[in-house]
Amino acid sequence: MTLLNEILSFNEKFVAEKQYEEFITTKFPDKKIVILTCMDARLFELLPKAMNFKNGDVKIVKSAGAIINHPFGGIMRSLLVAVYELQAEEIYIIGHYDCGMSAIKPEVMLQKMIDRGISRETIDMLSYSGVELDEWLRGFEDVSESVKHSVDMVRNHPLMVKDVPVHGLVIDPATGRLTLVE
Repeated sequence: MTLLNEILSFNEKFVAEKQYEEFITTKFPDKKIVILTCMDARLFELLPKAMNFKNGDVKIVKSAGAIINHPFGGIMRSLLVAVYELQAEEIYIIGHYDCGMSAIKPEVMLQKMIDRGISRETIDMLSYSGVELDEWLRGFEDVSESVKHSVDMVRNHPLMVKDVPVHGLVIDPATGRLTLVE
């Protein structure tokens, strides 16, 4: 059972009572910042509050582990769009301690896929086609090193303008404390 009916019911009331009005802003970030962070649920409200941001202040891009694992993937495209089309002037890559991506083991995840119905033939076909599933699914051992890697990918991207500062930080999901790593 999904929560869809409950969500739609709440949304109907939310719109009817015009509760959205307090969130009205433009598509451009007021503080001219784009943040790449992890999709961890603990950061949903904690991260903006720990950085003193409110709705409309920043663009937030989320991915598992705040990892950029391909220079021409969707994450990098989102950062480029934020800079060139949405007036972002600074980029923050923010990982966090106790990240689930630090525990990801590709072979275990692939087995979970098989257990849930993905055929071994599909996995083999992807491997034969040149998709490095082990690398694509791999997490990281050290969050600070992972953040530095993502910062480096952004700073050295051939389409990223060099005058955009790119910062790397790690947040503690228990306290909100930020540590500058790059």
